[in-house]
Amino acid sequence: MISTVVFDPLVPIPVLIALAVLVTLGLVLAIWRGLAGWALRVLAGAALLGAIAQPALQRENRAALDDIVIVAVDQSESQSLSGRPAQTEDAATALIEELEARDGTTVRRVDITNGTDNLGTTAMGAIASALAEEPRARVSGVLLISDGQVHDMPALPSLPAPMHLLLTGEESDWDRRMVVKNAPAFAILGEEITLTLRIEDQGAAPAAEQAFIDIAVDGADAQRYTIDVGRDVDLPIRLPHGGRNVIEFSTPTVDGELTDRNNRALVQINGVRDRLRVLLVSGEPHAGTRTWRNLLKSDSSVDLVHFTILRPPEKQDGVPVSELSLIAFPTRELFLDKIDDFDLIVFDRYKRRGILPALYLDNVRAYIEAGGAVLINAGPDFASADSLYRSPLAPALPGEPTAQVIDRAFAPTVTELGARHPVTAGLGAPEDWGRWLRQVELTPTSGDVVMSGVDEAPLLILDRVGDGRVALLASDQAWLWSRGYEGGGPQLELLRRLAHWMMKEPDLEEEALVAEATGQQMRIVRRTLDESVGDVTVTSPSGEVSIVPLSEVAPGRFEAQITGGEIGLYRLEEGDLTTVIGLGPAAPKEFEATISTGEIVAPALAALRGGVHRLQDGLPRLRNVREGRPASGRGWVGLTPRDAFETLSISRQSLLPAWLILMVIAALSVGAWLREGRR
Repeated sequence: MISTVVFDPLVPIPVLIALAVLVTLGLVLAIWRGLAGWALRVLAGAALLGAIAQPALQRENRAALDDIVIVAVDQSESQSLSGRPAQTEDAATALIEELEARDGTTVRRVDITNGTDNLGTTAMGAIASALAEEPRARVSGVLLISDGQVHDMPALPSLPAPMHLLLTGEESDWDRRMVVKNAPAFAILGEEITLTLRIEDQGAAPAAEQAFIDIAVDGADAQRYTIDVGRDVDLPIRLPHGGRNVIEFSTPTVDGELTDRNNRALVQINGVRDRLRVLLVSGEPHAGTRTWRNLLKSDSSVDLVHFTILRPPEKQDGVPVSELSLIAFPTRELFLDKIDDFDLIVFDRYKRRGILPALYLDNVRAYIEAGGAVLINAGPDFASADSLYRSPLAPALPGEPTAQVIDRAFAPTVTELGARHPVTAGLGAPEDWGRWLRQVELTPTSGDVVMSGVDEAPLLILDRVGDGRVALLASDQAWLWSRGYEGGGPQLELLRRLAHWMMKEPDLEEEALVAEATGQQMRIVRRTLDESVGDVTVTSPSGEVSIVPLSEVAPGRFEAQITGGEIGLYRLEEGDLTTVIGLGPAAPKEFEATISTGEIVAPALAALRGGVHRLQDGLPRLRNVREGRPASGRGWVGLTPRDAFETLSISRQSLLPAWLILMVIAALSVGAWLREGRR
């Protein structure tokens, strides 16, 4: 029970002060005039002022409230290393038991987990949330059990009481880490880029001058090198293919290190072509020549070399040689010396006329087998005796002409196999396509027939020859689509896909296993020409294996979507196909630095004189300290008692009843009058 005197004036305070001034002036005047009853009059004025001020005795019935101690327990991934989980839980249990045994103390436990989006340990955010839910006037201390690797120190809240760090881990802990610096997001195929690598040891690491490093691209077999520990090493590399290249750098696990989760670094670089070099050879001028030229020249990244044979060499019409052509056809330079400089060679209605000797065409076949690409746009010439099929190029061609040219209108259609092939899948509704007017009859000898024409005869055949690719289009009428004949068709998209497939773009591979990441979501895509596929085996960064079934979402396309529970590198396998994908970095932020330390949190503790204590030395004792005093010492930590209370009831009793005041004022006034009158 607490008693205090309170006032509740009947008039505003300024008015009360003015009345007090008037009483004081009256007192001065009475003394100056020598009035005999001045003392009684002053007492009457004071009684009047007291009545106006209305003093009262206030009694409060209070109940003491417990002090609140927040125990923040770090449960992030870095706390799962070595013996830290048991050390943390044992310390938290013992500490909470000791706090609950103290009189007038309530414990609030807060478990700290990893932040989302690889933000690391968000301990300050968790403590701020806990403080927001409790009355600050009752918080007497914050005890943080952690390895000290806190990643949100800028979010440190304003603390009403000291905070202490109880440090997990051992002073003898050490760890090895793989670091990749300055990795670009894009790189040009064929050009060398430089990555900077570093293997660094943290903590009480044993002396080591060199370490192994394994480098693997797209999950293939790794190559091993030896580099110096603690020094930056520049590594020049060339991307092996276009599209996404996943390069994994790892160093073997060494006995005694805390974890191997940071022994791996993952770099994903998109390979782009600087320029696409195309050689277009038109055997004779025709309506489709401009279509091919416009298509290839419309792309600023294409370097086009185009030759059109306007006049066969056997033709004799008396025209002077100097007027036949502005540029001589450099056959030897193109087909012997510099053929490997081209990414794609297009023969547009070309037939043998003695311009390209058999040796040159045999060199084209070798160019294909070595990884080159050839597209043949066949017209009536392909069915003649001068056909390219009657040359050393024949072994590389996927179709044999029957010598028959079908001059009949037909609507191109996509075959059942073509509906699953990335080049022709999803081109649109064939019933809306315009008709073509001519087709060369072929007998397929290899490859995949993805489009058909008259009476389902092969129209477009795609084939792989050695390391290269060949496409054979058995009609020279594709230009009708670009002119909008009978509504036209997807000529531009078809030819673009053809060119990209022949350039081995990953997005157009017919047999492919692809994974796409969005946050922690992974979409698995399996493209195939077969009717069905098997399940995908997914290996997580920690080595956990799961089997994921795929569902067919379109002809030749099977998909599944899963959520990756871990951040890091996932490996996917289906049959002979493998791929890798990274969800977040290969080494999450939690494992960038794993050695326990108080240096990160110590500056924040110093503001209220908190301290850092390693649990390896035992649990510190608890003491009460006054606010502003040192709150940490050798083997002890301090809590600030808050002496908070709850008011249960309040009662007031007037000290000057109105009737008593009236009688006192009347008595003093009459007494002063009588005294002055008697005098």
